[in-house]
Amino acid sequence: MRALFTVFRKEFLENLRDRRTLLSALIFGPLFGPLLFGAMVTRILDQSVVESDLPLKLVISGAERAPGLASYLESQGVKLRRVALSEDAARGAVHSGTEQVILIVPEDYAKRFAAGAPAPLLLVADSADSQTRKIADRAKAVLANYGSGIAQRRLQIRGIDPLLALPVAVDEIDVATPAARAVVVLGFMTYFVLFAVLMGGLYLAIDSTAGERERGSLEALLSLPVERASLVGGKILATCAYMCLALGLNLTAFVCIFHFVPLERLGMSSNLGAATALGLFAICLPFVPLGAALMTFVASFTRSYREAQTYLALVLLVPTLPIAFASIYSLHTKRSLMFIPSLSQHLLMTSVLKAEPIAWADVLVSAAVSLAVALILMVLTARHWRRETMLG
Repeated sequence: MRALFTVFRKEFLENLRDRRTLLSALIFGPLFGPLLFGAMVTRILDQSVVESDLPLKLVISGAERAPGLASYLESQGVKLRRVALSEDAARGAVHSGTEQVILIVPEDYAKRFAAGAPAPLLLVADSADSQTRKIADRAKAVLANYGSGIAQRRLQIRGIDPLLALPVAVDEIDVATPAARAVVVLGFMTYFVLFAVLMGGLYLAIDSTAGERERGSLEALLSLPVERASLVGGKILATCAYMCLALGLNLTAFVCIFHFVPLERLGMSSNLGAATALGLFAICLPFVPLGAALMTFVASFTRSYREAQTYLALVLLVPTLPIAFASIYSLHTKRSLMFIPSLSQHLLMTSVLKAEPIAWADVLVSAAVSLAVALILMVLTARHWRRETMLG
């Protein structure tokens, strides 16, 4: 243990003087993610609020053929701009981006409307453009309300109760809490947290293995009368220390930044306070030795600093893949998924952000599996360091 902590102190202090390690581990990794994520979420929320408050602007061609429709749209606050365009011309205008959405009233609209037949309307839009798609959806909702009102009046004229046309009335009951709704926006935050954890120890794991081999100091280190397990353990422990610092800084940055994100404007709330941050820290803590052991194990097989960077760049994808699967398949916290490191941390952190109760057994299984895998990787790394190939 004395040798282990001697190696730990040496690695920790040496890398504390390395400006590159400090920038990546304690500044770039922990702070870049929260700043980027906070700016992105704020922009999305502001845009959503502004769009919901702005009146719908719609270009209409052939408005003279449907004066009732035009009057209804204007009564609903829709800003109409009347033009005269053919269908081909409207398609070209939308395709080129000159116009966003164009409503065309065909020549046979009035005739079919008067006959009680379905009257055609053409809504020209580009579904590949997200902004255009939002305008088109709002336009379709207003037009659907107009059609529903006309249908009810026609039934009343014929002496039929309009409610007969509504055999089923669906009332939606939303059981989601404001904190749970906020996870729709904050769900990707867990990736930034796990990424910051790995970034915190990335350069130290490279420098303490491939870096020392490249500098020629590894041979002298291995010639000392110290157990290889103590050497490996000390280096991994130093990497864990930097990863814990990065995790703490990252969560602190998220707590500070989300005090300024206006989630309440969309009926959401974030429970990301000090207590929540401590809970997230505890959940991620078992992942720290796993990440440190994995990066040290991979870097031990490399011959140069650049080669180690190349391979460890792939290791940074480790937390990404399980989180991607969780998003695609809408996975929820359950015992069987706690056996998958990074995925279990993601699911548990998501539950904490939703302010949902989590089972202590799930937390213990997640921690035990992560620590067990970390121990296996440490043993394999120590065995590799006992081989003569480490000096080659």
